[in-house]
Amino acid sequence: MAYNLCHSTSFLFHDHQSLYDSLVSTTPRPNTRALSLSFKLNSLSFPSKTSIQKCSVSVQENQSTDPAKDSKNLQDPDAKAGSSKKSYIWVNPKSPRASQLKKKSYDSRYNSLVKVAQALNLCGETEDGVSSILSGLGDNLFEQDCVVILNNMSNSETALLALNYFLRKLKSKREVILYNVTIKVCRKSRDLERAEKLFDEMLVRGVKPDNVTFSTLISCGRMCSSPGKSVEWFEKMPDFGCDPDNVTYASMIDAYGRAGNVDIALSLYDRARTEKWSLDAMTFSTLIRMYAASANFDGCLNVYEEMKILGVKPNMFVYNNLLDAMGRAKRPWQAKTIYKDMTDNGFTPNWNTYASLLRAYGRARYGEDALAVYREMKEKGMELNVILYNTILSMCADIGFADEAFEIFEDMKSSGTCKPDSWTFSSLITINSCSGKVSEAEAMLSEMLEAGFEPNLFVLTSLIQCYGKAQRTDDVVRTFNRLPESGITPDDRFCGCLLNVMTQTPKEEIGKLIECVEKSNSKLGTVVRLLLEEPGIEGHFKNEASELFNSISEDVKKAYCNCLIDLCVNLNLLEKACELLDLGLTLQIYRDIQSRSPTQWSLHLKSLSLGAALTALHVWINDLAKALESGEEFPPLLGINTGHGKHKYSDKGLAGVFESHLKELNAPFHEATPDKVGWFLTTDAAAKSWLESRSSPELAAV
Repeated sequence: MAYNLCHSTSFLFHDHQSLYDSLVSTTPRPNTRALSLSFKLNSLSFPSKTSIQKCSVSVQENQSTDPAKDSKNLQDPDAKAGSSKKSYIWVNPKSPRASQLKKKSYDSRYNSLVKVAQALNLCGETEDGVSSILSGLGDNLFEQDCVVILNNMSNSETALLALNYFLRKLKSKREVILYNVTIKVCRKSRDLERAEKLFDEMLVRGVKPDNVTFSTLISCGRMCSSPGKSVEWFEKMPDFGCDPDNVTYASMIDAYGRAGNVDIALSLYDRARTEKWSLDAMTFSTLIRMYAASANFDGCLNVYEEMKILGVKPNMFVYNNLLDAMGRAKRPWQAKTIYKDMTDNGFTPNWNTYASLLRAYGRARYGEDALAVYREMKEKGMELNVILYNTILSMCADIGFADEAFEIFEDMKSSGTCKPDSWTFSSLITINSCSGKVSEAEAMLSEMLEAGFEPNLFVLTSLIQCYGKAQRTDDVVRTFNRLPESGITPDDRFCGCLLNVMTQTPKEEIGKLIECVEKSNSKLGTVVRLLLEEPGIEGHFKNEASELFNSISEDVKKAYCNCLIDLCVNLNLLEKACELLDLGLTLQIYRDIQSRSPTQWSLHLKSLSLGAALTALHVWINDLAKALESGEEFPPLLGINTGHGKHKYSDKGLAGVFESHLKELNAPFHEATPDKVGWFLTTDAAAKSWLESRSSPELAAV
């Protein structure tokens, strides 16, 4: 067997067992008295080279000729014997000399010093407690022994006391090494304040900090979630003549990014790629978070791909930040891929993982996936917060998962850790309102009021929608009158809801709602009055409608136009319906409703309301008739695309309604094969024959 013998006399005990026995016999307890047993090592003598030779072991004396290397090794005591050349010889384990040499080995010495460090970690945080342990080392201390002890400590308070003890006993010319290792202990215990005090003490004692000092302080700031401090220490380096190395620069990408200095962080990242710095997973995690904050979601994915190319293994922070970014980007399919990568690489999803997935699926309205994540969290005993509950309830309201929503609501109330807030009640009132369940919506409103929440604009909008669906016009007006009482100002969406209610209101009661519309939006009120009046000055109605569309937000223009056309169709005002459709096309509210190719002419109705779709069909049939009259060549196929989806709170879809309507018109369009669901197709010959059979297309026919 070979024993690793330390060649420096600073690492040889005359009797290692005495130190080991004294440490083992002292039970580590916080009680200072229990730890005050003195390690009496004063009697230990260190054998000379000659005494080793008497043991028939030939070992060369190692004296480093490279001070820089020696200093580096002192600051990295984890390398153990790395600071000295090792000579190994084989000794018969049965020989009496084997046990003697083992006691003199470096590993034995190192382990003994580690025991001292462990005792210091657990002793009372007093000078007497620390001194009682360290006094056993004797007065003849060696710097590297002190470094090993400090390096293996984790209690920053006792480490500082140990440092002061060593500084009093040692006559070191390289005190910076002892300070650096003590600052490292502060980093382990996340004690940034004490680390900074040590730095100040260094300056007072005239000890010049070096690169290791700053890099340790910088990493301490990162570990203590104080990136601003890391930036502060980094920017002090030139003042002390220190030049950051690539490792320090790489860590600053993370620090600057977390401190909000995105431009500097990205500049350093560009430099890192050019100069091929070694970056850790936390730096990539910060980069992903930075790109996500600026909505550069492709940048997040690019960073993830670069990690894989460079061979840096992602950690949970990387995966969770990516999942969160894909949720913000509404890219649930990519969240699924990343989640699969994570589990395939052996990571177990934690609460943050599930929360990110739930947000991603909920925002994108991936109902089944979101519910699966929710159930998995419940099975694992994970508690949801109110934000996650509201995310999934809002999704249920948007996609019509009524039963699931009320089940989740009951879970939320029975959880004991999470109480519904105003947004919780809003989602549930919306679900009841869209389903036309008036009594249930009113009961939920009462529960909301009992919980201490006043209805907001979103809730009142839902209630108006509910009363409108039930054709309870007086209740619509009564709810509208609550707005000024509550100090709520109607917005574009609220006005759109009022307009939608008008499309469901009997003709004789529409007048009750006009005043509400005019109070909410005067321009909309003007357009509605012109729509209901007899035709006046030519172009006046269209001009007023154009001004209205130019005054409202982009996201409600199509809803307004759809509702106004629906109202026209309900009141048999098809000429005005055509004017509004033409205006919608001119203002690009509707796009690409008609398309033509050499093989097929098509009508696309998927984004239109029923009234707008019927109006577009009428216009298209007239356009086909004109094309036939002019002798234009028809393609082999003609098609109408209604889509195959159904309304989230109804069993009806546009396809079902159109199928019946096309039969009423005796039109030759028939539902396509399963590979083209939502399409109604016909041939050119059948279309021409049908168009020719129509004597004169009247608006009323459509």
